[in-house]
Amino acid sequence: MLKKEGLGIMNNDLMKIVEETKKLSALVLEDDEETNALMCSTLKNFFDTVYSAYNGETAMEIYEKNLPDIVFIDIILPKKSGLDIAKEIRELDPKQIIVIVSASNDMGNISEAVKIGVNNFIRKPIDTDKMLDVLKDIVSDIKKQKKNRTKIFSITLPLDLYEQVDADAKSESISKNAMIIRALKHFYNY
Repeated sequence: MLKKEGLGIMNNDLMKIVEETKKLSALVLEDDEETNALMCSTLKNFFDTVYSAYNGETAMEIYEKNLPDIVFIDIILPKKSGLDIAKEIRELDPKQIIVIVSASNDMGNISEAVKIGVNNFIRKPIDTDKMLDVLKDIVSDIKKQKKNRTKIFSITLPLDLYEQVDADAKSESISKNAMIIRALKHFYNY
């Protein structure tokens, strides 16, 4: 009985994760073809779109063209290391979610990944539970980013129109901003 209840909770958590991640895209940078294919096929269960690259140059082209929400990067790659690619991406977007996926035990690499500010680290071979934990963290990070993100805009109104908006807002006991939004909706026929 306990196992079924635990499974139900896990399935519920999984459904919540998938509900959020299905709105997102991911990029996998992995030079081993078999591992790349396996990661992409697994991540396609979670993400709307999964891009794939086998080297840093292609990964950067895909990144700049598509701006994926999450980037999964292997450390050990031909030519440029995954850490170099993570640095480049971090310079382009300091808030980019980057997950290092590597079999490397090199403390220097791990230390460098921390300095770069990667969001998470997954050891190979990839453990399903660890992947789910990372996806939960990603969903949580994205929710925090959305919550903290506010849009500010400014509208310049002619003085007579401003005075009219101010008077109308006072007569209806609503804010000037609400009155301006109403006027804009009317103007644009919403």
